[in-house]
Formats: sequence, structure tokens, C-alpha cells
Amino acid sequence: MTPARPEAGPADRLVFLHGFTQTHHHWHAIAHDIAGRLERTPTLAFVDLPGHGLAADDRTAIADAGAPLAELAGSGTYVGYSMGGRFALVAAVARPDLVRRLVLVGATPGIHEAAERAARRTLDDRRAAQLEHAGVDAFLDEWLAAPMFTDLPHDPSDLRHRRRNTAAGLAGSLRTAGTGSQPPLWDRLREITGDVLVLAGERDTKFGEIGRRMTGRLPHATFATVAG
Repeated sequence: MTPARPEAGPADRLVFLHGFTQTHHHWHAIAHDIAGRLERTPTLAFVDLPGHGLAADDRTAIADAGAPLAELAGSGTYVGYSMGGRFALVAAVARPDLVRRLVLVGATPGIHEAAERAARRTLDDRRAAQLEHAGVDAFLDEWLAAPMFTDLPHDPSDLRHRRRNTAAGLAGSLRTAGTGSQPPLWDRLREITGDVLVLAGERDTKFGEIGRRMTGRLPHATFATVAG
């Protein structure tokens, strides 16, 4: 894991964790928009997660990443999208003293059923091998053609930063941080006592259902959908 240089401010720290094939750059515009709406200017911290961006050579498994991530990023509110949300949950369980609040976007505590988890691990291994064979550009073309991405506006900078990743790094991430490799945290959600905001797109039925289930198990959580 590699932190980008934090942008200092007098108030709370917001830690932003990106999704698979992204880098910390994907949070910049949103983070600055959020900071501009707050009464006090927060410190913004961005992390490249294992296998991505500046941490392309990092092979830390998600199961082992919780405490190191929290110690690296510091005390504050952790905002994670998809894979980043899963890393945020792992950090919150490992170091609740540092992960004070959570904002989870399209995230999951993992796959509870062992057989389903094994099937997903097999799929992630297959994707990793495909990535190593075809390369990053070809893999991204197929990855971003998935239905959940088809309505996104064209953003050249988004693709440029995704292409900064390496095939070895992304393949390593699939094998060590995919949902098939992640120990499920459903039974440990009650340990997260800070405030949690769980978000899902209004058309994302899968993560809407997961988000509502998570909210029911978290002691202090709110679920909301994102319009459009």
C-alpha cells in the first residue's frame, strides 16, 4: 500500500480507497468536492491499494492488510468504493481505534458460503490468468464493457489512470484481494461501533440488497441509494 501525499487541513482526516483497476487518482475530484462542502477543511488522504498504482508490486493479501492500512492512513473517516470498501471494512475490524467512521460504496463484507467463495476464487484465478496473457489494455476493454459500467460517461483520464496499472499487479490483486480470497466479515460487523454510511446505486440491486443486510448488522449504520 502506498499513500499519496496528504493535503493538510485543520479538521478531520478523510481516507479514500479506490476500486479494482483504479488508483488513488480516481477519488481526487470527488474528494475535493466533498471537502469544499464542509465547514472545516479536512485532511485528504489517498492510498494506492496492493497491486495498483504506486503499490503495483505490493502483494499484501486483504486478510492481512487491515492493521497496516489503518496505521499507514491514520485516524479518520474511511471512504471506500467496491474493493476499497472491502479493505476499509477489514481495517475497521482490525483497528477500530483508527477507523472512526466508514462510508462504503458498493461494498461487501465478503462471501459467507464456503462453496460460493471457492467458486469466486476459481473465477478470480481465471481472470488473473487472462489478464497476464492478454495484458492490461485488452483486459480493461472487456472489464469496462460489463453492464454496470456501460452507462458511465466517457472519461479519458479514468482510462489513462487505469492503464497505469500492471498486468502482474492486477492479477496479484485478483488472487489475494478478490472476494473469493477475503475471509467473510458478516459475523464481525457488530464489532464496528462507529457511524457507517452504506451506499449503493439505485439500479444496483445486488449491492442494494447487500447494503441493506450490512446495515441491519452494523450497530450504527444508515443505508441510502444514489439516484441515477
